[in-house]
Amino acid sequence: MSHMANPLATPDQLFQRRSFGALPTELQDTIFFATQCLTQAAGILLELPQSLTAQANVLLARYWLVEPMLAHEFSDVSAAVLYLTTKCSGHPRSPRDLSNVYAYLLSPSSSLFRPPPTSPPPPGPIHNNPSAYYVSESAYHAFHTRLLALEARVLYALSFDTHVSLPHPLAVTYLQALDFLNVRQEIIGRRTVQYLNTALLSPQMLYLTSQPNALAVAAIYNAARDVGAKMPECEWWEVFDVDREELGFLVVGMRSVEGSGRKMREEVMKGWGSGMLTRRDVEEELGRRGISVGVGNGGGAHYDAEEEAARRMDEKMAEMEAAS
Repeated sequence: MSHMANPLATPDQLFQRRSFGALPTELQDTIFFATQCLTQAAGILLELPQSLTAQANVLLARYWLVEPMLAHEFSDVSAAVLYLTTKCSGHPRSPRDLSNVYAYLLSPSSSLFRPPPTSPPPPGPIHNNPSAYYVSESAYHAFHTRLLALEARVLYALSFDTHVSLPHPLAVTYLQALDFLNVRQEIIGRRTVQYLNTALLSPQMLYLTSQPNALAVAAIYNAARDVGAKMPECEWWEVFDVDREELGFLVVGMRSVEGSGRKMREEVMKGWGSGMLTRRDVEEELGRRGISVGVGNGGGAHYDAEEEAARRMDEKMAEMEAAS
């Protein structure tokens, strides 16, 4: 049964994440949400199965339990966990593929975390500027170096334990046991998967606090209630080794993700409005709040100035090469 269970976060780890230096809780939740959405978008563009993207999101959540969020650029962490997840699967993706996809998602041509245009775009590809996400050789090599370094860092932080058991296969089995695949099969099944995928974005980190069987039961419960399907009158969740208290917590947690996610997405678009949230954006926001993030204030959140200078130089060289 060990392959059907996951290592769960301890109360000390959850408390440590919330108390990482001067980074406010709402900013932590926003960073987590934005980076998970970025990973999901990258998985779609890379044509990866949802199972692999979900595993990458779980690994990302585990990594940020033990490492400060501001230790590395958010998009680099997203790319590293996605690269690590696909490397050990039947759908590997090269660093070049990741570099191209993330360059596009971070460019002005991407619609990720950007408000829709007030007027229809002009006909043709004029509104899409390929030079905005052109990856030069110098930019690619810099990305590749960061990717490999962060991959090693993630493995070390997770003690090389990258096992992730997803609740989706269990949910299908439970639906069959409840005979829900014969009654409103498509609606309940699709709604269950939607709840499981949305739960990946939960600031409560539901995938790190509950086992897959509990997540599957809670998603089925919510889906059946949404469509008005008749549930067994007995306490059927106990058959799947889930108690009432845990089920109630997960049901409420899953139903709250949609509202909190919509609010955080609006905050990112209104507060920054320039696409994916970056580490520089967060530092500027902390500066406006009068909060300093340094070596002694942030639990390691301070990042090397030389690293940032090298990153800016790589970006400048890429811009010059694209212009030429």
